[in-house]
Amino acid sequence: MRIYIDLFLTFFRIGALTFGGGYAMLPMFKKELVQKHNWCTEEDILDYYAIAQCTPGVIAVNTASFIGFRKKGVPGAICATIGVVAPSILIITVIAAFIRHFADNTYVKHALAGIRVSVCALVAVTVFGLFKKNVKDILTAFLAVAAFTVTFFLGFSPIIAVIIAAAAGITVKIIKEKKKQTAPEKKSDKEDE
Repeated sequence: MRIYIDLFLTFFRIGALTFGGGYAMLPMFKKELVQKHNWCTEEDILDYYAIAQCTPGVIAVNTASFIGFRKKGVPGAICATIGVVAPSILIITVIAAFIRHFADNTYVKHALAGIRVSVCALVAVTVFGLFKKNVKDILTAFLAVAAFTVTFFLGFSPIIAVIIAAAAGITVKIIKEKKKQTAPEKKSDKEDE
């Protein structure tokens, strides 16, 4: 029973203490899930983020569901998902109850403007960290630039860009495996001569 409480409380803390959505949550995911609890690796989180981006729904919720499921199956996924969305539901309910009273307040407008700017910075830092961690060679650099270009400038769906990048990754892996298999055969042919 303790693991379910831990899942709920960990994801509740993540949901309550991070602003800006799924990408802004990535540093908190790493701190809580990798460093503190050792429930997964950084690579696992990046894989879950990639899958969550391609599936319907919010990235943070999908990622929490994946990690909860990996840890304790369906009950774990439910605990993690409820944990990550509960703070938002509580905060939005309170704000919705009082929004009419302070929506036009100058201080509130300026506070929200400041929050939006800081969230942009948090997302930019996360994207930069993802870029540094994952763009390791010419192929990954090309895929990153191509995905950015087709989604930002040409308006393609991010899902299409992710599917094409996945297909390219699989194709490169298959080609490398075939080269590895043929390399020992060539060596043994030379040794026989």
